[in-house]
Amino acid sequence: MTDSDLQIAGDILEVPHLLPPPREHPSTVAEFAGLACAIATDRDRWAHLVRYDATSRWYHRLSAGPGHEVWLLSWVPGQGSELHDHGRSCGVLTVLAGTLTERTAGGRRVLRSGTQRVFAPRYVHQIINDALEPAVSLHVYYPGLTEMRTRMATYCEKSAQLTT
Repeated sequence: MTDSDLQIAGDILEVPHLLPPPREHPSTVAEFAGLACAIATDRDRWAHLVRYDATSRWYHRLSAGPGHEVWLLSWVPGQGSELHDHGRSCGVLTVLAGTLTERTAGGRRVLRSGTQRVFAPRYVHQIINDALEPAVSLHVYYPGLTEMRTRMATYCEKSAQLTT
């Protein structure tokens, strides 16, 4: 992989029976990915909370535990984040519904429902809903998110064309 990250192949939401039950206090990347998957498959826990806002991305902190927090976000078509990192936090992003596009210095990735991405501290990316349908995503951060630093677009443009 060119941008030192991990992408789980296939639809992780299709295999919950293969995953161990999530620990009450996750401590490894695999356990945080398992926590995200467990929450993703429990639609009764989050589906009724989702809101769509035409003026800005909607977000809701779903839960917090020792050293981590879980966020639910919705994205209507055309909404996206700035190019950013999450400071010292690691993360697990799981697409719950719809399709999102992730842009990094390494290129562009389409993230469909069920896709799970794991990223390290200071990983720089941009998430955009450039599809025609709304999208919903789940984000687990460890440690809890304390900063989200925006970056200049030239960071990625030097290595890849972000707008294509």
